[in-house]
Amino acid sequence: MILISMAVFSFFKKHKNQIQSLKPADFKTIIAGRDVQLIDVRTAQEYAQGTINKARLMDVSSGSFEQEIEKLDKSCPVAVFCHSGARSMYAAKVLAEKGFPAVYNLRGGIVLWK
Repeated sequence: MILISMAVFSFFKKHKNQIQSLKPADFKTIIAGRDVQLIDVRTAQEYAQGTINKARLMDVSSGSFEQEIEKLDKSCPVAVFCHSGARSMYAAKVLAEKGFPAVYNLRGGIVLWK
């Protein structure tokens, strides 16, 4: 148990500056930048019900999620969102681990965006 706690702490310490959870207003400002890659990590069914303009679908629960993120430009920041923020935070951690320079998570997900 102590080893798991140490590993989690080490991960967050290493990546804490790469991941920022933002309120909708701040997230909107960030995604207005042309070099930010906007990713909707919900399912295709959720995406079909409405998304944020210009968001690319990459279902974090699919088996191909990590392969899909390899297609992104690692020199550009990534902004992620889901329904309420939990799945996108998981995705943000994966992206930070893969070496993206900055990862932005929409706090509260698309629920608070609307």
